[in-house]
Amino acid sequence: MICTIYSHQHGFENIKEIILSHVPNGNVLLSQEDGFDIIDITIEDSPSSSKNINISYRERLKPSYQIPEIDDSALTANLKGLYGFVNSLPTVNEKVKDLFLHKILTLNCEFTITQENGEVKELATIIKNIAQELDAVLFVEPETVISKSSGQHFLDKNLNLIIDTEGNCEIETLEVTISSDYFDADQNQLEEDQLLRKEKNEQILEEYNIKINRNLPCVESENETTLRTPREIAQRVSALAVVNLVAFNSISEEEATDYLKEYNLWDFTTDVEKEFLANPTDDKKAQESWKCEGIWVLMWALQKVDTLDFPDEFCDLENIDPDNYPVGQDKDPTIFIDSIVSVRSKSEILDANDLYYRFNWACVDERINGREIEGINPGIVYERQYALNWLINYMDQDWDSVSCDT
Repeated sequence: MICTIYSHQHGFENIKEIILSHVPNGNVLLSQEDGFDIIDITIEDSPSSSKNINISYRERLKPSYQIPEIDDSALTANLKGLYGFVNSLPTVNEKVKDLFLHKILTLNCEFTITQENGEVKELATIIKNIAQELDAVLFVEPETVISKSSGQHFLDKNLNLIIDTEGNCEIETLEVTISSDYFDADQNQLEEDQLLRKEKNEQILEEYNIKINRNLPCVESENETTLRTPREIAQRVSALAVVNLVAFNSISEEEATDYLKEYNLWDFTTDVEKEFLANPTDDKKAQESWKCEGIWVLMWALQKVDTLDFPDEFCDLENIDPDNYPVGQDKDPTIFIDSIVSVRSKSEILDANDLYYRFNWACVDERINGREIEGINPGIVYERQYALNWLINYMDQDWDSVSCDT
């Protein structure tokens, strides 16, 4: 395989036309297999010699500018994985990485290009023309005619490096475009609760003089959302609270591990949390301490905290009534878990989720433009959106993999 090309536009016919314009004498065979449209092009150099280009194309069931939480097609599921992979990469340019993640959400088609039986000298030009025509991004293998890195990497439509596994980048910006046809179609299908939620939260941003992106889409509707179960939330916050005690040096990592195992919470402790407990360095403790904001959100969802408050000051977990807190000295967290039978309504949780989505967009917009946002704390906003996205099962991601899209 040379590369996989992704685009917001559906472009099967465009691909055929561009390739045939470069190899007019090629023998073209069209077929379908396992959900892919296949183009096989054979170029005869001589009666005994030929070259072959194979293209496998597929698209999302419903074109959009967002990745839906449900897997409406195999490509949608693949894009979720792609987003997670890119999100995990280091980078020397946060602005470009943020733009790239946003662009991944808008992708609607995917096609791989494979070269067989010799080299087609026009291939690099063909690929670049397709990429420019479709405003595409490319996932490229090393050591190909268009490679820009020694490992797997991503290129923009001009075949410049967006990011590789080492975090390298050679561009300063990345264009993200959305077809008005898709946007308008989605807007027409929005439910009333989504529109009212967006309107209400934009009014809140206006009151606090926080920048608003009027084109930022709505979060999922109540009908489309399945919340985490009360027991699942209680188990998650219990394990999280124990790990957080280590972050604040309240207990040792050995004590935390023993506690989690004694009270059958070890199975609800994530891989990242277990890695932290195995080696809780000062840097890791500082990072993990931010999860107190996530604990606060989950306790709010369980109706043990009255309000999330404005995200300009850190929460204080000591303000939670110890009788309502899941863990503590000589305290059995299973009693807390078994006592949880309900959570806040979808409406309340989605209201908060939509609001923090808009808060985070404003924070990211300031950061990528080299400014520091005033009035709110970006770290608090991020951690709260993280927990809220987990609560609504955003993109079916587990706790360690939650993404905070803007």
